[in-house]
Formats: sequence, structure tokens, C-alpha cells
Amino acid sequence: MPQSLTNLLYHVIFSTKHRDPTIDVDLRPRLHDYLGGILIEARAKPVLIGGVADHVHVLTYLPAPLPIPDAVRVLKANSSGWVHRTFPDRRSFAWQAGYAAFTVSRSGLEDVRRYIANQEEHHKSVSFQDEYRAFLRKHDIEFDERYVWD
Repeated sequence: MPQSLTNLLYHVIFSTKHRDPTIDVDLRPRLHDYLGGILIEARAKPVLIGGVADHVHVLTYLPAPLPIPDAVRVLKANSSGWVHRTFPDRRSFAWQAGYAAFTVSRSGLEDVRRYIANQEEHHKSVSFQDEYRAFLRKHDIEFDERYVWD
């Protein structure tokens, strides 16, 4: 076969530093759109970006040459730089150092899309920390609580 073809769908989650609620309702749609633009520029295909005041969920197809760590680094660096340039009063905005990323099957796409779209309602009863722990456990990812949060 002369070419390599992939279909790599990921659900990526990362939080603001110290889970500070810095993504308010005014910033949120613009930030989500900007994150989508970063992905498009990197030849990824964003499906849905959502979240609440202290974290984001990114559902995206990534091209094979763009590994997850590079994609997340580019997303965080470019978006935080954009926030600082565009909103000088938000100099304290920052992302946490880590992230979680999960593969999503084609059959699971709509469930993950609905989950991300329902973040406002979901987080009325579940904290980001509890949500994050649940994802890690669901996907059998071992973690040490001392090193998960910054």
C-alpha cells in the first residue's frame, strides 16, 4: 500500500492551573473556537470542544504525524499566549501541566459528543477532580493522587 491512512479519534481533557475558574462565560466560546483553530492549523479535525470554568474537553481526530503530547503542548501554549495577548487583564490564566487523553471508537463518538456538550449540567453535581478520577479509573490508568493536581 503506497500510503498510510489513519482514523485517530481522541478525547483530551485538561484543566486550568489549580483548577482556577478562569474560563468564564465571556471567554469560553472564544477560547473553544481558538482551540479548534489551532487544531485545524495542525491538520487535525476538531469534532467538539467544550467544558466549564476550570477545564476543557477536546474531541478531535489527529493526523498520524501529530502525537498526543505535541498536540496538547501546541494547544496549551498557543491558547494561553492568545488569552494573554487578547485579554491583558487575564495575565494569571494558565493551564495545568498534565492532561488525560483517551482513544474513542467510531461507535462511541456520539456518546462522547453528548457528554462534552452536556458539561454545564454535568458539573452542577460532579467536580472536575471527581470527573477526572472517574475517567482514569474507567480506562484503567494507574495514578498517584499526589502528582495528578497542580
